[in-house]
Amino acid sequence: MLESPTPIPFEHVISTAFDQGEGVLVNLNSKQYYQLNETAMLVWTCLEKQEPLPEIINKMTETYEVSSDHAAASVEKILKDFEAQRLVHSKA
Repeated sequence: MLESPTPIPFEHVISTAFDQGEGVLVNLNSKQYYQLNETAMLVWTCLEKQEPLPEIINKMTETYEVSSDHAAASVEKILKDFEAQRLVHSKA
């Protein structure tokens, strides 16, 4: 699980974080915006910093006091959602 390289946010996708940990992404090309919950915003912030997947999973386990398996599954689902919306790309 999660053996692929960490995806990178496209430059035309910008983010804004709110005080409660939630946030919004805006795709400047398509003019679409996406509301992120606290968990998805944590993952997005880590992607912007190009942190490796194991570090993202570790941050999730520390922040939300969940098991590594639960965190890995959550990160995988969030990344699939980001990829499906074409918000991130692979290092190529």
